[in-house]
Amino acid sequence: MQLYFLCTGNSSRSQFAEAYARHYAPADWSIKSAGTNPHGVHPKTIEVLNQEGFDTSRLTSDAIDDDFLNLTDYVVTLCGDARDHCPITPDSVQRVHFPLADPAGVTGSDEEITTFFKTTAADIKQLMKTFITDIQKNA
Repeated sequence: MQLYFLCTGNSSRSQFAEAYARHYAPADWSIKSAGTNPHGVHPKTIEVLNQEGFDTSRLTSDAIDDDFLNLTDYVVTLCGDARDHCPITPDSVQRVHFPLADPAGVTGSDEEITTFFKTTAADIKQLMKTFITDIQKNA
């Protein structure tokens, strides 16, 4: 099974999705994330994942890899921009869309921003648990 998570910057939402999917999916699944306009992993993404015990040392913000995209089983977009600008894929690629607000765009106090990141992470964690379970049931 191959999963590809896409958002605009590959800085938060798709990073969370990749981390949680890797955690919940079988070890032999190939899982990556990318952005339509990657601009680095957000420090709050790293902070939240580190607090949960994830190794973030290898997180990178990547552009879409067309070869990986065309061979994937599921491409999951996590924002409207990624959904609207995702390259055309073969009919064999199933597309899934989870519309989520971008935590990287939130303003306010450090505490408010951190809270939004944690809430987004928790939402994505639950989505990934359900998504992985559903894929396994339908395999």
